[in-house]
Amino acid sequence: MRKVITYGTFDLLHYGHINLLRRAKSLGDYLIVALSTDDFNEIKGKKSYFSYEQRKLLLDAIVYVDEVIPERTWEQKKEDVINHDVHTFVIGDDWKGKFDFLSEFCEVVYLPRTEGISTTKVKTDLNKQ
Repeated sequence: MRKVITYGTFDLLHYGHINLLRRAKSLGDYLIVALSTDDFNEIKGKKSYFSYEQRKLLLDAIVYVDEVIPERTWEQKKEDVINHDVHTFVIGDDWKGKFDFLSEFCEVVYLPRTEGISTTKVKTDLNKQ
């Protein structure tokens, strides 16, 4: 079984997130999503509208997602890849090059972002109304 892992906050879930999850799942048989915890988001300077548990509930309901695990630190990626026997690490291409160090342990794939949508854009558009 080919396992794929991706990481994110997945707040204000939108079709760009779904596209990423669909494409990530197509690279293997089993998709693990490491979801940023509320405490980790605070460390990153991010504020989510939905709590970790609410975001996890949303991700668990998506057909492409097989498992959701907590992301608590930047450093855990290597451990996750090894401990979950991951074959492919997937993330948006806005992070291109940032996680190349993982190629020692698995394939690293940077997927193009979906044009015209992001959580930042959703928040900006809502604030204009």
